[in-house]
Amino acid sequence: MEVEFTDFILKSGAAIAASLCIGLERQIKGKPAGLKTNILVALGATIFVIISNLYITSSNAVPTRVIGQIIVGVGFLGAGVILKQQSSEKVWGLATAATIWCSAAAGCLAGLGIYNVLAGFSIMVVLINLIFGYFGKKLNKDSSDFLNDV
Repeated sequence: MEVEFTDFILKSGAAIAASLCIGLERQIKGKPAGLKTNILVALGATIFVIISNLYITSSNAVPTRVIGQIIVGVGFLGAGVILKQQSSEKVWGLATAATIWCSAAAGCLAGLGIYNVLAGFSIMVVLINLIFGYFGKKLNKDSSDFLNDV
């Protein structure tokens, strides 16, 4: 069993490019998990998928289990960026945790060589973080202004 070097470079490069776009948005916003974290998560997921594909012809191996384990493992990593303020019910970091999870999904797509879906998915993640982050702040500000006026 062997991995072609060009296949490794292509898949790893795709994972890095996708997670660079995803992580850049988080980095610019000053979130706790930015460029480096998102790139490493995607690259790690890619490598695990590449490794699992080496055993795809083995009768005892189920390569899709690796993807399930990536999902679970990255969930623990995402939990590390979620914070709850002691004095209130406010919780921070959920979008960043979800973004880390999405970077793992991007890495899985890259590892499987599904580049067209990877490109569309990455664009969606960035747009969702940008657009809904803006509207979320706007809605929170408007609702707090409303509550202060009451």
